[in-house]
Amino acid sequence: MLGGKPRLEGRRISVLQIAELVLDCNEDPATVADQLAISIADVHEALAYYYDNIEEMNKQRAKCESLVEELKPTSKSPWIASSL
Repeated sequence: MLGGKPRLEGRRISVLQIAELVLDCNEDPATVADQLAISIADVHEALAYYYDNIEEMNKQRAKCESLVEELKPTSKSPWIASSL
């Protein structure tokens, strides 16, 4: 687990991070594997976990989105500010 989030074993890369890159950003799994220095099998394993646990993944997404909304008013982070 990565802060309570499912992750690739031995890495600080979450299943949700991989799923967002492939599904939301329309990145090719091979590109994601290359960008994160992991195998394509790791990408597909993460996607399989994502789909097998979609309710859990949706709850994580909602929690992250809620946290971003909560931090927007006081954050100086360019990432959070850009999501305004």
